[in-house]
Amino acid sequence: METAWIQVFVLILSECVAPAGKTICQEQTFELQFLTRSDCEVALEQFVSLKEASDNVIVNAQESSCAPAAREREVFASLDAINAAHSNDAGWRVLQDDSAAPSATLAAHQERLATLKTCQDTKGVTPCRVGDIIMEGATEEPTEVWKSD
Repeated sequence: METAWIQVFVLILSECVAPAGKTICQEQTFELQFLTRSDCEVALEQFVSLKEASDNVIVNAQESSCAPAAREREVFASLDAINAAHSNDAGWRVLQDDSAAPSATLAAHQERLATLKTCQDTKGVTPCRVGDIIMEGATEEPTEVWKSD
């Protein structure tokens, strides 16, 4: 088994979040990795629209982006080699071609997605949806949020 550098796209989201009852927000940045630029850009658009709908989050659009990067990964000589290396890992499986028929999980996700209102319509009360993402919460009740004047 060898290692090699592969291209990834890093979603950088810079935001300022205010705790409930506070008038000053705290800046924070988080990063997510994607294999394609289009996946990264769709996620960035959905995160920005979700967070802009929130009363206690300000997104810094100039500091938020999808940037190309590289990451070192294990490289396997064949499908058999990777299966042998990871066969004991919980949940390990070979991903099927995207053109294959949708799985039961995907069908259930699409069915539930169709029944949910958008997070903009519910003013952030979960469960709701942002694009194809289902937002879940610990409570179905709205929480107290900070509002800027």
